[in-house]
Amino acid sequence: MDEIQIRRIINRLAHEIIEKNGGCANLIFVGIKRRGLPLAQRLAQVMESVEGIQVACYEIDITPYRDDHKKQPLQDFNPTAFQITGKTVVLVDDVLHTGRTVRAALDGVMKWGRPERIQLAVLIDRGHRELPIRPDFVGKNIPTAKLENIEVEIMEIDGKDQVTLSK
Repeated sequence: MDEIQIRRIINRLAHEIIEKNGGCANLIFVGIKRRGLPLAQRLAQVMESVEGIQVACYEIDITPYRDDHKKQPLQDFNPTAFQITGKTVVLVDDVLHTGRTVRAALDGVMKWGRPERIQLAVLIDRGHRELPIRPDFVGKNIPTAKLENIEVEIMEIDGKDQVTLSK
């Protein structure tokens, strides 16, 4: 996928999120570190241009919540900084694979408060789930073999927008 395809997907996802939620007044985006935040910010920009409402974007580092790494202490955790109680939180990530990253993000978000609901938006769903997690919004389904990799490059981090499949 190239820059134009990614832009079209972001635009479509933003419109789908608006439609499913009856607007964006009660939404908050939480981008999963690293590439989730720039994707969330792009979605928020599209929504602001369409709806005229600015959607807050936060980033979550899931490292302390992972089940496959040594637990690390929470640093600079300030739950009052995030006003998510009663809001619809849209978790945003670049690639959904096993579901373990999303599970960790869910644990982290719940430390911030009690949202009305949590939805999941991903740029790419490559399959091979190990947990019962399903995205609400998918940019593109790319079925892969277990030995294949999906690499997402985002302008804000990598200097270009593209998605590649490699073995």
